[in-house]
Amino acid sequence: MSPFSRFLRRLMYGSLIVLGALIVWKFFLSGGDEYAEVPTEVMMRYVPSDFNLELDEAEVLEILSNPMRNKKEFNQLVYRFNTSLLLHVARRLGMDASLQDEIIAEYEKHHPYLRRLFWEDFIQMKDTASTIYKSWYENEATGAVQALYEVASKYTCPLISMIIGGLLPDYQGKIYIQDGQTPCGVALTEGLKPMIDRLKERAAIEDFNRAKGLLRERVEKTIAELATVEVRDRKGISRSLQTRLWGFNISTTDLEISAISIAKVGFRLDRYFDISLNEKSRLVVVTLPEPEILSHEVYPKVDRLDIGWLREVENVDFNKNIELLRSEFRRELQNSDAFSKAKQEAVQLMHTMLEPMIKS
Repeated sequence: MSPFSRFLRRLMYGSLIVLGALIVWKFFLSGGDEYAEVPTEVMMRYVPSDFNLELDEAEVLEILSNPMRNKKEFNQLVYRFNTSLLLHVARRLGMDASLQDEIIAEYEKHHPYLRRLFWEDFIQMKDTASTIYKSWYENEATGAVQALYEVASKYTCPLISMIIGGLLPDYQGKIYIQDGQTPCGVALTEGLKPMIDRLKERAAIEDFNRAKGLLRERVEKTIAELATVEVRDRKGISRSLQTRLWGFNISTTDLEISAISIAKVGFRLDRYFDISLNEKSRLVVVTLPEPEILSHEVYPKVDRLDIGWLREVENVDFNKNIELLRSEFRRELQNSDAFSKAKQEAVQLMHTMLEPMIKS
């Protein structure tokens, strides 16, 4: 080996030693010194405490399944849920009753806009127009609980940091907790997740019962709708279902499903519809509700089904994938410009229908 090669090797080894020393100092030695310097009066420690939130699961599922009809109850649920999480974290941190009262008082200042954020995000994710479809595919209540979980997960950490973080003692601008887990982590793992798991268990039962009892008899009802946009789309999904033994794949079933979607967007006139006429200015004002999905038909087709020798395809495999396609159709439709087009078409239609009457 040449002297130059030996020099390069020594230089590389030396660099690795220096880098390792820096890593050890940064992540082990400096962290230990930092905590060692923290005064004991500002070092927080968790104390045992159980998350207590008495919920009537059936009542909560009714609220989540019909949020439009239960908006007041939904707001109350958000209040109870958020305050319970805050108080649980406070009790785990050993905060006394006076500080817990401060937490509730501080939260009440933020509740008006928080309940609005919860409501708007939940309604957007829930897609209340698809209730009957979700009931048929046995995931209406489960989907509502999942929507609540995603919305709550979005706001829980900022809520904990904003309200409880301001009441904790700090040292040089930092909050130190000996046990390592953050207050946000406590709220999510000890409060949010167990509550959602309880609701999901009950939701699975509710979904099964609703699907079995859905449309046992023919139902007829009057409707008043104005559909102005029709959206057609096509999608497909491919799945490989494997059977494993001791970690090895011994049988594979390939499933491909495609579907076409036909959706109509427009206005439910039975919710709100008003026409006012100003004879002097010869002006007609037509007021309609916000556009929504009036109907959505999905026609699935199995394009490929290769069943492995050791696996049977169950109904749940088909239903789950068909529902996945249907949900994706609706998600894209909700994020498209179909609703703005529906408004534009409604304006044109009103002009076509009413303008001759005004001029006559």
